[in-house]
This record gives sequence, C-alpha cells and structure tokens, in this order.
Amino acid sequence: MRSLPIRWRILAIAILNSALALILLWLVWDGAKALSGAWIELRQVRQSEKLLVALDSEAGRLQSLIHRYFNQPNPVVLAEIIRRREALMSRLRAQASIDPLTAEPAQALIEITERFITGFDDLRAVRSSLTSIYDTDVLRPARDMAGLYAIIDSATSGPRSLIWASLSKSREAFNAMLLSANAYYLSLSQDAGEEAKHNIEVIERTAPVMIDLAEGDLQRKALTALRDRATAIRRGLELLTEHFATQERLLREAIDGNAAAMAAATAQLAAAIQERERAAQDSFDSTLRAVNAKVAIVALGFLLLVGGVGLAVSRSISSPLEALRSEMDAIVRGDLDHRVAGLQGRDEIAEMARAVEVFRANAIAKRQAESELRSSKERAEAALSELRDTQTSLIEAEKLAALGSLVAGVAHEVNNPVGISLTVASSLARRCEEFQREAEAGAIRRSRLTEFVEGNRDAANQLVANLHRAGELIQAFKQVAVDRSHADRRSFDLKQALDQIVSSLRPGLKTSQVRLVVDVPDGIIMDSYPGPLGQVITNLFLNAANHAFPGDTPGTISIVARTSGPDQVHIVFRDNGVGMAEEVQRRAFDPFFTTRRGDGGTGLGLHIVYNLITGRLGGRIVLSSMAGMGTTFRINLPRVAPREEVHAPSAATGGEA
Repeated sequence: MRSLPIRWRILAIAILNSALALILLWLVWDGAKALSGAWIELRQVRQSEKLLVALDSEAGRLQSLIHRYFNQPNPVVLAEIIRRREALMSRLRAQASIDPLTAEPAQALIEITERFITGFDDLRAVRSSLTSIYDTDVLRPARDMAGLYAIIDSATSGPRSLIWASLSKSREAFNAMLLSANAYYLSLSQDAGEEAKHNIEVIERTAPVMIDLAEGDLQRKALTALRDRATAIRRGLELLTEHFATQERLLREAIDGNAAAMAAATAQLAAAIQERERAAQDSFDSTLRAVNAKVAIVALGFLLLVGGVGLAVSRSISSPLEALRSEMDAIVRGDLDHRVAGLQGRDEIAEMARAVEVFRANAIAKRQAESELRSSKERAEAALSELRDTQTSLIEAEKLAALGSLVAGVAHEVNNPVGISLTVASSLARRCEEFQREAEAGAIRRSRLTEFVEGNRDAANQLVANLHRAGELIQAFKQVAVDRSHADRRSFDLKQALDQIVSSLRPGLKTSQVRLVVDVPDGIIMDSYPGPLGQVITNLFLNAANHAFPGDTPGTISIVARTSGPDQVHIVFRDNGVGMAEEVQRRAFDPFFTTRRGDGGTGLGLHIVYNLITGRLGGRIVLSSMAGMGTTFRINLPRVAPREEVHAPSAATGGEA
C-alpha cells in the first residue's frame, strides 16, 4: 500500500463507507415504505377506535340529557340536546366517509341514530301536546271554576244555608285537585294523578246535590257551569294520562331501546376495529423485523470489510509515522547527526520525512545562527546601555539649559538696578571729591552744604532702592535655583512659588510682544516638590515662547490655578498661538520628538514635563489644541504629593515639541 498515496487509501475507505451508507439508505427507504403503509393503517384503525369511544360517550350524554329534559323541561337543556345530536350525526357521517372498511357498520349506526333522533322529535311533539292539554283542558277550566266558586259564594246566604256543607266540600276537593294535577304534570306521579281524578269526581258528585239545593237562578246557573268545567278537567286529566303513557313508551322504545341498539352496534363496530388493529399491528411488527434483519446483515458484512481494509490502511500509515516520530524526537533532543530514513518513498509520509530532513538541516543552521545571535545580543546590550546613559545626559542637559536660560534672564534683570547703583555711587563719589576740594579751599557756603546734603540723601535713597531690588531678584533666583538643584519636598504657597518662577521668566518677554498673565489665589498650601513644579512651568513657558508665536507675533500666555475639591489643584497653562496639528499632538510627549530639529530643539521639553507631573508630582496632564486656535495644558496635581514615585500612565494626547 505504500505505493499508493494516503489520500487514495483513505478515499477507498470513504468509498466503502459511502456504499454501505447508500445500501443501508435503500434498505431503510424500502422498509420505510412498507412500515409507512402498515403504520398508516394502524393509525387509521386507532383513530376509528377513538372516534367510536367518543361516539359511545356522546350517545350516552345525549340519552341522559333527553331524560333530563322530559323530567324537567329547560330551554338550555333542549339547546344542548340539539347541538349534541348534530355533532353526533356529523361524526358518524365523517367516519363512514374516511374509513371504507367501517362504512357499512357506521351506516347501520347512522340509521339507529336517526331512529333515536326521530324518537326524540316524537317525544318533543308529545311533550308539546302535554303542555297544550294541561294549559287548555286543565288550567283554563280550573280558572273558570275558581271564578264560579266566587259567584256561588256571593249568592249564598251564609253557613246556615242548605248548600253550604256541600259547597265547602266541593271547594276543598277543587283545591286538592289543583295541587294534585300540578304535581302529576310536573313529576308524573301516578298517585298524584289518581288523587286529582278522585277529587274531580267528588266535585262532579256534589254538583247535582248543590244544584237541587240552590237558592236562586244565579247559583243554579253557576253550579251547572261548575259541573261542566269539572267534567272538562276530568277529560283533560284522562288525556294527560294517555299522553304520559305515550311519552313513557317512546322513552322506553325510541330512546332507551335505540340507545341500547346504538351501544350494541358500537360494540360490534369496536370489535371489528380491534380485529383490524391486531392485524395491522402484526403486519407492522413483521415488517419491522424484516427490515431490521436486512439492515443488520448488510451492515455486519460491510463493517467486516471496512474494518479489514481500515486495519491494513492504518498499519500502512502508523508504522512509518512511528519511525518518523522517533527521528523527530531525536532532532528535538538535539541529536542532529543521523539522516532521516524513508526519503525515497512515494506517499505523503515520505514527503513528511523529506520535510523533517529539511527541518534537521535548518536546526543545524539555527544552532549556528543562535551562536552568532548571542554574540550580537551581547554587543547590542552594551550599545543600549550607552544609549540610555546618553538619554539621561541629554535630559539633564535640557534641565540645565532651562536653568541657564533662567540665569541669563535673572542676570539681565539684576543688571539694571546694579548698573543704576553703580552710576549713583560714581556720581556720589565725584560730588564728595568736589565737596572736599571746596571745603579745603574754605569757600563753602551754607546753601552749598544744604545742596550737598540733599544730593547725598537722594543718592543714598536711590542706592538703597536699587540694591534692595537687586537683592529681591537674587533671593528669588536663589530660591528657584535651590528648588531646581535639590528637588526637596516642602510645604509652600502655590501663589508665592509661581510668582518666583514667573519673575524669573518675565525678562525673556521684554524683547517680544507676548504678554504673561498669572491668576492664582492666595492660600493654596501644597506639600509637594517646588523644584519639579518650577521645571514644569519653565518648560511649558519656553515651549510656548519658541513654538506658539513665530516671528514677532503678539499673543498671551496665561497661567490659572484653582483648587479642585479638598485634595486637588487644577492648573491651566494656555496660549492663543498657532496651535498644533493632530499628528504633532499625538507625539508631543514622546522623547526626542521636535518640530524644530534644525533650530536646536532636542524634543525633551514636554517629555520631561510629562514625566515630572505623572511621576514625582503624582498628577495628570491633558493636552488639547487646534491649528490656529492655541494650545491648552490641563494639569491636575494632588495638594499632598505621593511619598513614593508613581508610574506614569500613557499620554492621552499630543502637544507641542
């Protein structure tokens, strides 16, 4: 098999598996058709069985509702009977149409159901006749009799009348008859019916006696009419009895009998359906067993074939791979002296062996390159150390350059009061010599003495004032210089510290049209490092002076400080100069980035500002600028600087350089 590529070997196994899958799919499809037919028949039989159960239950409910209706008529019950009988007929007709095998028994059941429903209609007709008879032949004559009794009572002279006893007995019988007739009609009680008939007979027997004893024509006519109405009620009770018998017969024969026939037909149909269900289940089971047997035999055969071929293919791959793995382990261990075996094969494993041989050659070359790289790394580390030392020197030089600029400005500022003092002192010395010569000549007048004293007083005042100014400048410079050189931590007033720094910066503005505005309130006491703070303000000032106002452009630099909460100070350093481009802003705080490389810029000014603020001073700085709209540095500092140096976060944006 090594002469065949691995993909062909795997493809052969895939073809065998695909053939197995296709054959199994065909067997499953063929069996599924047979199973589907058997399952459809079985499902249809079970649906028919469920329908029969529902029909039997529906017929029982309908029979119960009919009995309930004829025992106690109710429109709601009647409506439910009509709805259920329509539903029952619809189900029967549907069953006969969807299941041809049960069509004949279902048709017989339909006929029985129709007779059942016809009997219900006959019963309703009988019930309607009963209601009509009761209203017409019982209740209406009874109302007439009640009126006749009132007429007879009004024409009777009282208890001493001869007719009184018979009339009382007749009236009692009438009242009892009404109660019994109502009970008979409503409850079909035979005892109530017999009692009603007995009472009406009592009325009929007493009527002739009362007619003979009548006291006048009015009584006689009323008693005659009373007898006729009693006879009519008796006939009505007899008609009720006949119709009640008819109703009972219809209930027994048309309702209960047909209901029993429906139950028998349903049971017969259920037996037929159960037989069909057993046959369908047997067919389904046998078909399923046959399909399972075919699938199992074919699957087993193909599995044996595929297993044998797969084992052969696996051995043709695993053995050379194991040998190749051993060669690779040797290479990983560093044993690069043995050439990889199996390079002359024609399959993919031989290609892998050739690749491993290339890897071995590369490993040998890599070993040599690593040796050279180690020596290069040692040289690069030395160069990096020198570069770091150079960067540190440049940063210190930048700080000293800023301090030198400060010294030059202060020296220029101190030169004015010192020069004036020197001029005044020289003039004073000359005047003293002249006064001495005049005194030796003895030609001093009082006015001359007064003039000499006043001139000396003016000169002394000018000397004191100018020397005092020079002393203040020197003292301020001394404090700033001390702060810059030592960077000690101390408590200081922010306004005083900024005033000292600004006073050393103002001389640099005398030759330009830039105005410096400082707005800092008194009383902001900080426990921090005034030296680094002065370095920050000086670098920002020099950055703005060198970049924001090219040429002799007028403008304003403002420094505004405010407290921000109990623990923070917010300083805004803003100029209205030319602003910065977006690319410049992104790189403003990077070391050695400058836009004026050819003019002596080092690119460390803002880098030092960023490191001092985020490091020693423990604050944050944010830059915002637009071309032509000026530049703003927003600085947030804690009033109490951290005791240890914090790591500076990445700059949020760029700035001038």
